[in-house]
Amino acid sequence: MNLRAVASAALSTKGRIALVGLLLVGGTVGGAFAAGLLGVPSVAAMNNTFGEVTNETTTIETDLVVSNPNPVGIGLDDVSVNYTVSMNDIEMAQGGREGVRVGTGNSTLGLETEMRNEAIPPWWVSHVRNGERTTIDIDATVTSERLGRSVDFSRTREIDTDLLGAFNSDETRPVNADSAFTDDPILYVNETRGEWGSVSESETPIDMAFTVHNPNLEPYVVSEIGYDVTMNGVEMASGQTDEGYVIPSRSSETIEFTTALQNRHLDEWWVTHLDEEVRGHQASDLRIEFYAVIELPSGTELTVPLDELTYEETIETDIFDEGDAVRDSDETGADGSTEDDGSSDGTDDGSSNGTDGGSSNETDGSTDDGSAGDDTDDTNGDSENETDGSDDDSDSDDDGILPL
Repeated sequence: MNLRAVASAALSTKGRIALVGLLLVGGTVGGAFAAGLLGVPSVAAMNNTFGEVTNETTTIETDLVVSNPNPVGIGLDDVSVNYTVSMNDIEMAQGGREGVRVGTGNSTLGLETEMRNEAIPPWWVSHVRNGERTTIDIDATVTSERLGRSVDFSRTREIDTDLLGAFNSDETRPVNADSAFTDDPILYVNETRGEWGSVSESETPIDMAFTVHNPNLEPYVVSEIGYDVTMNGVEMASGQTDEGYVIPSRSSETIEFTTALQNRHLDEWWVTHLDEEVRGHQASDLRIEFYAVIELPSGTELTVPLDELTYEETIETDIFDEGDAVRDSDETGADGSTEDDGSSDGTDDGSSNGTDGGSSNETDGSTDDGSAGDDTDDTNGDSENETDGSDDDSDSDDDGILPL
């Protein structure tokens, strides 16, 4: 008897049996997905933060919570995840990953994409034109080519600022020359007004008006008003008026002029805005300083700093509703789960609390032809509301997301 031939035949038989078994299992799993017995993974939540910032780029770090409603982990080469971050319909960043593997329950995938800082000036223009309001849209899609299905997730958030509101004032402020040639105060500013002008791609004008009162018996001439505008120390505008104004004796005159922020400096400002060490979390200091060149009745000209008119306002955004939370550098979540390892964290809702310096609304929702979205409401120190919504046109929720 040929023992080698017998052993070879036995091994070959076992190999065929094993192969048939694997094909049966694979066919069963694939058939179960096709028949709707197993659920399609969906996006449960998405949390974004800003990472490393350079003069040219800003890294957006994304923790995408994928919900797998099945009792087993899934690793399909044809499953892909894509997401887009837009601000006032201006695409700021786009990223994704193919060949995603997820465990049971909720798994967190860590993604990174780079945003070009040159996108900041166009966004700023849209923000000012829109009444200092920005709508942030975050859209994600999980797609399986094998199953021919995709699940969408969207989050919408609004932020607003008010940079010039406090500049509008009826407070009377003295103008002191601190000079031996005249007594102080030489003039009074009884009113200041400021509003955005017609914004272009290159400039953001601020139309200003000062109501100046002359308490003296002789007319005074304001031959020039100069200004310097900075944001976190970055020079945004500098200049002076082109004409002089005569302020009659014991009368008032309105001086009107326009400053123009240079939008080309906005990407430089953006770097400081995201630097936590400068002003804190996504905060900036807008500062406008003025001086006046005043001609006395004697003909003497004095350059007078208008310190009482110096304007300061804090800009806060909190674009991704992070609050003071900072994404762990080792990509480990607060609940101890790690990204992209196929494990279930079961607790990450992808949201965090924060303030943006104004009122904001946030809406989360996931849509699919058989899936529903479920997330938790979130409130912050301002008047912020977050609403979760879903769109389900099927009576079955087998392929929906798991509660977070």
